[in-house]
Amino acid sequence: MSDSRKPAEEYVVVRHRPGHRIRRTAILLIFTVVAAIAGYAAGLAQSGFRLSNVAASNDTLQEELDTLRSDFRETRQKLVNLERGKVIDQQALGSARKTIAGLENRIASLKSDLTFYKNIMAPSETSKGLQVDSLALARDYEPGSWDFKLVLTQVGNNKSYISGVVAVNVIGLRDEEKEVIALRDLSKDIEDLGVKFRFRFFQNVEGTLVLPDNFQPLEVQVVAQADGRKSSQAERTFDWDDLTEK
Repeated sequence: MSDSRKPAEEYVVVRHRPGHRIRRTAILLIFTVVAAIAGYAAGLAQSGFRLSNVAASNDTLQEELDTLRSDFRETRQKLVNLERGKVIDQQALGSARKTIAGLENRIASLKSDLTFYKNIMAPSETSKGLQVDSLALARDYEPGSWDFKLVLTQVGNNKSYISGVVAVNVIGLRDEEKEVIALRDLSKDIEDLGVKFRFRFFQNVEGTLVLPDNFQPLEVQVVAQADGRKSSQAERTFDWDDLTEK
């Protein structure tokens, strides 16, 4: 009698990778957050974020900010859950943390923009008309060189354009003597003593200035003069140390 033979048993070797699923979840989380930010940028571009439509853009910005806050809270909770797992890949964890930090910075920037536009559209009684809104300085790559950005605004009644000139002077000391230098003499980007402006909501004046040798800047004085039917003047002085320590 012949022996009956059983079919050969087959064995499948499965490699167990306990961190694979969590790494994949972390990477999916990162792509989700990046996609949300990209979607926001695309929506902002499509909404026509222009000066002529500040009110509509302001509403859109508020909606997008609320959505971004919700996404941020959800993403942060997911990250906390992943960290508790103790098996997440360090590279994926680092990328997730970097994305969260970028999202926090973006939210802070949106809050600042939203406040800026709200102030233009709904100002207080004491801050209407032509305003010297802000001045920012950032150190350039050359010694003594600074990038500047001056923002002028028309607050409240901005149905029509406002025009005029703005003068900027840097006040400081050279050889222990007080000296006032016009921005025109410090920047190749400024040709006239008074920079012309014309806008409805706001206008930026930007460029690079280079300080002369042995000159110690103390203050920056800005005087904006509107002409015509909306004739008015706005003046503001900024402390140099306050501008450069940011």
